[in-house]
Amino acid sequence: MGFFSRIFGIETQATAGSTSQGADAQNDVQLSTGEAAAVLAELDIDKAIAAHENWKQRLQDYLDGKSTEELKPEVVCLDDRCDLGKWLHGPGKMRLGGYPAFSVLVARHQYFHAQASSVVALARAGQKDKATQTLGSSYRYASNQVVLLLKELKRGLGR
Repeated sequence: MGFFSRIFGIETQATAGSTSQGADAQNDVQLSTGEAAAVLAELDIDKAIAAHENWKQRLQDYLDGKSTEELKPEVVCLDDRCDLGKWLHGPGKMRLGGYPAFSVLVARHQYFHAQASSVVALARAGQKDKATQTLGSSYRYASNQVVLLLKELKRGLGR
């Protein structure tokens, strides 16, 4: 069972009869299969993954002067503007906000936006080398973490 399914205690038909987690697991809050399906109906996880993976190319194009986008660090840093962020701060928080794994996803998503903003700010300040270094290090790490957690959430929700 993956990170989210362990933390969220997502109960599917395959695991509903399993008691290998011990007596204490019976007292844990569990997402039903219906609740998991509701989360999947609210959030297109594959689209969120693709959108976050596309940011790297957007930032690289910006650094290379190939972009026509007007990226502003004070806007890029806002983690509640993209579809994933809107879900995390809205319906996702209402459904999953009490679970520690959800807090990890929110924090990683915020860090992702902070690192993307850093790349833009450095580029605007004429520090292309530092911007490129950030893109290849802390930004890449942040992006990979968001994608990994989203994939794990999808797997934990059973789709």
